[in-house]
Amino acid sequence: MAKILFVEDDASLAEMVVEWLKFEHHAVEWVNEGGGGLERLRFGKYDVAILDWNLPGVSGLDICRQHRAQGGNTPIIMLTAMTTVTNKETGLDSGADDYLTKPFSVKELAARIRAVLRRPASAPSNILKARNLTLDPGKHKVTKDGAEIHLLPREFALLEFFMRHPEEVFSSDALLQRVWHYDSEATSEAVRTCLKRLRKKIDESDDENASIIETVPRVGYRLRA
Repeated sequence: MAKILFVEDDASLAEMVVEWLKFEHHAVEWVNEGGGGLERLRFGKYDVAILDWNLPGVSGLDICRQHRAQGGNTPIIMLTAMTTVTNKETGLDSGADDYLTKPFSVKELAARIRAVLRRPASAPSNILKARNLTLDPGKHKVTKDGAEIHLLPREFALLEFFMRHPEEVFSSDALLQRVWHYDSEATSEAVRTCLKRLRKKIDESDDENASIIETVPRVGYRLRA
C-alpha cells in the first residue's frame, strides 16, 4: 500500500481514479487545486504524487518544479491532455518521473505507480539552515548547535515552513491554512500554543523579543534569518 497525493480539478475523473486506487489498497488524498497540492506535497510525506498539468492556481508543472527546487524527492507522475514530444520533454525536464496522457486507463495508471514505487529512492531532501539551527526534512531531524532537539510533528512542520520562507511575515490564518491544513477545527490559539512550545526548544533565551521567530504586532510572525 502506498500513500498517494492526487491533484486533479476534474471531479469525475478524480472520483474514478481515487476509487480504483483505494480498491488497490492505496491511501489517497485528493486536492482539486494547485496551491493546496503544493502545500501538501511540501509538508506531507507521500510515496507518489499524481499531478494534473493544468490546475487552478498553480499548475502541475510549477508544483513539480518548485518541489524539486526545494529538494523534494517524492516520485511524481504528470497527467495531461497535451501529447506532443515537446510537452512530454518539458514535463520530464521539470522533474516528473513519469508522464501519462489523457484519456488513460486507470489500470495503466496503477501500473505506472507500481513501476515508480519499484525504483530506488532518490537522494534525501535539501538541508535547511537558519542561524544555529539545521533541519533535515528527509530524516525529520533538527539540530541546534549540532545537538539534536526533539520536536513534535506540528512543531517540526511549523519550523520547516518558516525556514523555507525566511523573513516573510505570515498571519495566524495563513499558518492555519498552510501548516494546519489537515485539521479544519484548529484555531489561532493553536498557532500561539505551538509557537510558544517551539520557541522554548529553539531559542537561546525566554525573551520573546529575541526569538528567532519574531512576532510582528497586529500582522503575524516571521523567521529572522
